[in-house]
Amino acid sequence: MPYTPPLWPVSVKGVVLDATDRVLLLRNERGEWELPGGRLEIGSPDGTQAPDARPEAAVEREIAEETGWTVTADRILEGGTWIYEPIPGRRVLIVTYGCRNLTPGMEPVISHEHKELALFTAAQVPALNMPDGYKRSIAAWLQLHAPGVVECERM
Repeated sequence: MPYTPPLWPVSVKGVVLDATDRVLLLRNERGEWELPGGRLEIGSPDGTQAPDARPEAAVEREIAEETGWTVTADRILEGGTWIYEPIPGRRVLIVTYGCRNLTPGMEPVISHEHKELALFTAAQVPALNMPDGYKRSIAAWLQLHAPGVVECERM
């Protein structure tokens, strides 16, 4: 029997800030807050849907679909690549980018994919029900993008 390597789903996520350096988060069906983003598209067998050529393009597309914001992926964040087990036995590789918001004055809109959308300050994030990997990514992007955030507000 030939060896078949295990396949891991890959989810690309983005830390995006509004004009006042609040981070955009979405509440999922498990009641957790999460960063916007989603899976890499593998394309359709008939070629009608092309696969994502770059993970950066995927995260930019997903954020636009989920929030209406236009972003550009800047870089993979320090500590932003990690394995998450949202339900027992299901593991997902998370790759998190810091994203530049090209529409910072625009109010984000929630898509049908999530229960709630909100903007949070750095001081609010540590108390939220969300995986620590997302919290680390948010802290890393705030340190790069908003170094003026006072030290006591950093995660």
